[in-house]
Amino acid sequence: MPVAADADGDKLVFSIVGKPTWASFDTTTGRLSGTPGAAGVGNYPNIVISVSDGANTVALQAFQIMVTGSAQLSWTAPTQNMDGTTLRDLSGYRIYYGTSAATMVAVATVTDPTVSSYRVMGLTTGAWYFAISAVNAAGVESRLSNIGTKTLG
Repeated sequence: MPVAADADGDKLVFSIVGKPTWASFDTTTGRLSGTPGAAGVGNYPNIVISVSDGANTVALQAFQIMVTGSAQLSWTAPTQNMDGTTLRDLSGYRIYYGTSAATMVAVATVTDPTVSSYRVMGLTTGAWYFAISAVNAAGVESRLSNIGTKTLG
């Protein structure tokens, strides 16, 4: 929240340019606040807060707000190896994700085989693609699951 005072006691009024639609702004205090929902994911550049005493106006330097999103993934633990034998040495999972089904280059590792969900954070607007593999104690990875997708923004 900006802090302002007028030397001769005039009433100060704050204003804003570029306010995100999900935010609220208090013209008395200059406070910008709000919590964006899933549809609020994106970049909000060139936000400027100003204060005026009716004769003079002073503005803060322009700033931006970057809102990122997340995707909650869940799966069922495998019980068999690819050759049909009983799976006995599951050690965890690898979650692959990216902005293209062909280039899921980001990887999150889950090292607890009892875990069956994971939240991928820090996602920007657009379509995101996800696939999961199981990993055994020797580090051998299964084939990838079917690819899932989520669009943010």
